[in-house]
Amino acid sequence: MVEDLKEVFRATGRRWTSQRQVVLEVLESTSEHLDAETLYTRAKMHDPDISLATVYRTLGVLKEMGLVEEHRLGEEHCHYESVGDGPHYHFTCMDCAKVVEFDAPLVEQIKREFIRREGGRIINTHLYMSGYCARCWRHRQEKNRNLEEKNDDEK
Repeated sequence: MVEDLKEVFRATGRRWTSQRQVVLEVLESTSEHLDAETLYTRAKMHDPDISLATVYRTLGVLKEMGLVEEHRLGEEHCHYESVGDGPHYHFTCMDCAKVVEFDAPLVEQIKREFIRREGGRIINTHLYMSGYCARCWRHRQEKNRNLEEKNDDEK
């Protein structure tokens, strides 16, 4: 795989460096969606000389080459993940910040219909949902019930 990546980089006029390899390996070794600072901390375990600026530059290059995706996931800063086998989408819990990846075949159907009607080519598709995971939703409902009972008792 590394040899293939080296070739891809050379073909686009870029150098394949050990630091780029470390960043990509850290992303590929986790199912988490890492922000740049967390990625930097983990990359530093493999290469103590890597800088945060290098991580950001590398993320930009990898994103431009289609090897990494950038997501907001309901926060002001970005999260990154290596590009997987197929499209997937994200749900983020507004309480615990848990991120759930899911596929949505209906999105592919919508894309096909759009192209059939409008022509052209779709490059990126983003579906981002936020709300409450089951655990946080149950907790909120219990909290609301307790408040209602307390209010009823005070009347």
